Amino acid sequence: ALSTSSLCTAPRPGPSSRSTRARAFPTRTHRTRNCAMTDPAVAIAKANEPVPDMVKQFVVYFYRHIREKNVYEILSMYEKSFPAISERYFKASAWPSVESIAKYADDDHVFCLLYKEMYFRHVFGKGTPTLEQRVESWDNYANLFSVILHGNVNMQLPNLWLWEMIDEFIYQFQSHCQYRGRVVGKTKDELAQLNLCDANGTWSAATVLNFLHQMVEKSEIVSHLDKERATALKFSETEGYEYAASNVLRTLGYFSLIGISRVKILTGDYEGALATLDPIDLDKPGLFTKVAGASVSTAYHVGFAYFMLGRYTDATRHFNQSLVFVNRHKVAATRPYSLDLLLKKQEQMYALCAMSVILGGNGSSNGGVSVSCAARLLEEGVAGSLREKHGDDMSRMAQGVVSAFDEAFSFACPKFVTPGGPPSTVSDTAGDDASAAGGGANYNEEAYRRELKKFIAEVSSREKLPTLRSLLKLYTSISVPKLADLMEISVEELREQLEVLRKKSHVTQWSSGASALSGELVSVTDLDVTVAGDAIKTSDVAAPRGNGEYFLRHIAKQNTLMEDLAPAKALVYKGKLLGQTA
Repeated sequence: ALSTSSLCTAPRPGPSSRSTRARAFPTRTHRTRNCAMTDPAVAIAKANEPVPDMVKQFVVYFYRHIREKNVYEILSMYEKSFPAISERYFKASAWPSVESIAKYADDDHVFCLLYKEMYFRHVFGKGTPTLEQRVESWDNYANLFSVILHGNVNMQLPNLWLWEMIDEFIYQFQSHCQYRGRVVGKTKDELAQLNLCDANGTWSAATVLNFLHQMVEKSEIVSHLDKERATALKFSETEGYEYAASNVLRTLGYFSLIGISRVKILTGDYEGALATLDPIDLDKPGLFTKVAGASVSTAYHVGFAYFMLGRYTDATRHFNQSLVFVNRHKVAATRPYSLDLLLKKQEQMYALCAMSVILGGNGSSNGGVSVSCAARLLEEGVAGSLREKHGDDMSRMAQGVVSAFDEAFSFACPKFVTPGGPPSTVSDTAGDDASAAGGGANYNEEAYRRELKKFIAEVSSREKLPTLRSLLKLYTSISVPKLADLMEISVEELREQLEVLRKKSHVTQWSSGASALSGELVSVTDLDVTVAGDAIKTSDVAAPRGNGEYFLRHIAKQNTLMEDLAPAKALVYKGKLLGQTA
């Protein structure tokens, strides 16, 4: 098939290519169906389907620009023309089939795979795809990635498209897991087809991760990023583009690192997700910061991983950076649907940030965002928006109301997936629509409940800390029995709560180093508590004063004042000056 494409040529035969293919597809079940196996009669019928002139023109020019490696024109057609045509002609329907447009692109095999990638993205974005469409999209991704991995790619594509290719690949995996786990309303035939998909490795976590890992390995992106740290290369400065060389494999390998991390977060492996990103300097500008979607997605998932690991200051730092980024870039967004995604992630990060500020301050913020250790990491604009959006919720959280955390977590968390799918007992007994309902029918919620249970357990352990802190701040010294009487709990329970307060007063915070998991313990409380026998001594911890925030706040006020005064007319004094004679 590669011989029919001018965008990619077949690799030279040799032991290296055979070993790579063996690693990419270790078992026969990981192989996908070839596009050439389509029923000839169906293919002929699709090839004869009418194609609108606008689509013909789009395909001709799009193929020409890809063949000529005209990245700017490719980006323009991908980012502007394709959404515009979709909105005008295919708002409620799919684009023409690949068979019908292939003749306008010289039947180029690789271009047809790229077209189908955009075709199915439009299908997934406009409605609920069928199981057949999900399988066809998987086959297309498998064929496209196999061509990139095992062929000599000689095209250049915009980084935006390459990022959204990985992003959509993981989104469709997530969507299929959600669809597979929802057995309510599915017949025995549909469940049998899902079991067949699982047997063939279609949209399984193992095969998805396998493709992403192979992309990282074949692109040698890790070694390139190591050389960039040693200032031997300028990968981020050139944005992955090289003269007379393809950027496709290496850039896909870079974004695959972020994709692997994201998949691990969806399955609850937070430490593994952060470890995967060690080759990328998350605290410095990089290729991911130059693509808006990649920057926001990375910050959201990295921040959420830190959040679930109890590293609330690190989580707040990443959320703050991304919220500032979104506020600056949402005005310049060129595509409405991408803006909607950014705004949704923005609202989710505000909710996560609200919880991080309360938990990261050990309750010292009292519902505000001015005293908490984590809150001091927020920029003034972000802190102000946080007060407006979640001020009441944060007050409830500071009082230890567990339901407030439950609501915020349910809104802000990602859609977790269970890699294994429904148990065989559920699939065997689900039956038709009527018998599908019942216990275990919504297996899709198990992953979410598991992560929610872990988070609520962490929050519940802090439930009595607000009362304990409020009492301790009234005394410089107090005995354990007296404090236990005031809290109406036993001495043993009080000592347990004091130990919880001591542990929650410190969090691990990243300071420097290549690993996102590295860090040192820092204090996040404004109250120092010392217990010696039955005596408790307390002292206030002075928070460092942020002079920078003071000046930034007043600069912002001055800028606002100058903008208000700009339309005003200059005053003209028509009277006599002092000492002036007529």
